[in-house]
Amino acid sequence: MRRHGWHTALLVVAALVAVGAPILFRGWRASIDRNRLLQAAEPFRIAGNLYYVGNNNTSAFLLTGPDGDILIDSSYPPLTMASIARLGVDIHAIKVLAASDAHNGADGMADLQKASEGALWASETSASVIAAGGNDPDFRQPLKLFSTFGAMRYPPPRVDHRFRDGDVIRLGPLALTAHLTPGDTRGCTSWSFPVRDGTRVLNVVIACSLSRSGGWRYAGQDADLQRSFRVLRSLPADIWATSNSRAWGRYRKYAASVDAKNPVEAFIDPAGYRAYVDDAEDELRRDVVH
Repeated sequence: MRRHGWHTALLVVAALVAVGAPILFRGWRASIDRNRLLQAAEPFRIAGNLYYVGNNNTSAFLLTGPDGDILIDSSYPPLTMASIARLGVDIHAIKVLAASDAHNGADGMADLQKASEGALWASETSASVIAAGGNDPDFRQPLKLFSTFGAMRYPPPRVDHRFRDGDVIRLGPLALTAHLTPGDTRGCTSWSFPVRDGTRVLNVVIACSLSRSGGWRYAGQDADLQRSFRVLRSLPADIWATSNSRAWGRYRKYAASVDAKNPVEAFIDPAGYRAYVDDAEDELRRDVVH
């Protein structure tokens, strides 16, 4: 009888968790969304036809062209769409939605896809996670548990195109080259493309995160990072950025550009790009996990 009583009690607890946890995590997600709305940032031109449309924490970039525009990453869609509108750009001009990874780069892509009717591009590895609404098999506890109850998830968008390393996404004169640089996540992608600013053609690299997170790990992750360091070092970069807006000095560079005689000069930072890769390699050497 005692054993039966404990068994019944455990079933009751499990039922309460099953019912209560989704409600709890929906409330948690709503709180996160309210906080994100406070992270609005001024959109601005970086150089030529490249604009920043992300928020204070997470980056998103708009590359405009005569045959349509390319949006790199989602940031927080309500703010991203507001930034695009403030630039005077019609959301329907966006024909390509490029996801750098299956989490920060893709969270909310369903909303952007619906609003713009653009086609979503993702790496082969990221695509399966994106199609599953962010449910990543590489999640470790407690993220795996959170994901079970709906946290760390998002409405799954339709993945229209899957690219491989070195593939080029073309939209009229725009050419965006995908470089697989896994290590943060398996499908992490960095982008390189030229931007014409006046008489100059500048090389731009949007680098994927190079940090190891305690929330998701996988076999071969360290070797992937070492390869990613080599790939990124091989790319010429006059202007660079990454998904974490603070990591590339978004506000500092923007503030410097406001009063500069030539605003573009504030964003030209090849030394900062090299330091970004060097610092990530040093963290790997010291076994730093965020």
